[in-house]
Formats: sequence, C-alpha cells, structure tokens
Amino acid sequence: MAKPPLINWLDLLPPSVFRIGMNLWPPFLGSGIKVASISPDFREVKVVLKLRRYNKNNVGVHFGGSMFAMTDPFFMIMLMKNLGGKYIVWDKAAAIEFKKPGRGTLYASFTFTEDEIQHIRSKADQHSRYIFDKAVDILNDQGENVATVLKTLYVKNKETTSP
Repeated sequence: MAKPPLINWLDLLPPSVFRIGMNLWPPFLGSGIKVASISPDFREVKVVLKLRRYNKNNVGVHFGGSMFAMTDPFFMIMLMKNLGGKYIVWDKAAAIEFKKPGRGTLYASFTFTEDEIQHIRSKADQHSRYIFDKAVDILNDQGENVATVLKTLYVKNKETTSP
C-alpha cells in the first residue's frame, strides 16, 4: 500500500508569510539580506542586500559570502512551489563570478516563466530527472552587474523510474 504524501509546509504558506519568515531566518537576518517581494505565483522573487558595517569585508565592500547567500535558496523554492509534490527539487551546485566590488545596496531578481516551468516539467517527466543551469545577476544601485551566480538545479519526477 502506498504511503500518503507528506504535506509540504511550503504549500501552506502564502507568499507574504513566507517572505516574513525568510527575513527572520538567522542566516539572512545576520547578513542583512531582505526578501523585498515574492509574486503570488512564486515565479518572481526580489532580494536586497544593504551594505552595513557587519557585512563589509576588510576593504570596505560587500562580503562575498553574503552576496552568495542572498541567492541561495530561491530558484529551488520557486520550483518546488510551482512544480508541486510530484517532483524532488535540489540545488546540485553553484558558482559565483565576481565582476566588480559590491558597494551600496545590491539587488537580485529571480524569475521563472510559465514556459520555463513547463519545459522543466516536461524534461523531468520524459527522462525521470532533469539537471540544468540557471543564472542570476547581482546588481548595484546603478544597475551594474557586480556578480553572477550560476545555480545547477536537479529536478526528479518521483513517479518515474530511471532508465
């Protein structure tokens, strides 16, 4: 007999409550990272990192670890919310390329289109699992690219078996 599916806590939270929870999460709170907005369909998330004395490095610019942390969970969570409980979603790898010193306030905007989500779902259904890369740019107040983070995401359909 099949086990009933577990209730995913993420499915129960509206975006506004999830945003507040993320802003109180110790790794974000301690780094000065703020989730500015989450769209109702969890397809767009905007994150802000203000330069503070506690997140500067020894040369007075943003600590790279805080910049990397501001990008950590969002693509995975957005996919979990949009694909549903039929799929396992994991961050498989990540890399950051620093392009210029991070000064002032930094911004990251994460998006998935309906077409991207359908493509991911289709690939995971066809091949049991789908591994792909998605990039997000970290921008400064002037809109300049300070860093690019490349996330490798793993999506597996729980109902199919591997070939």
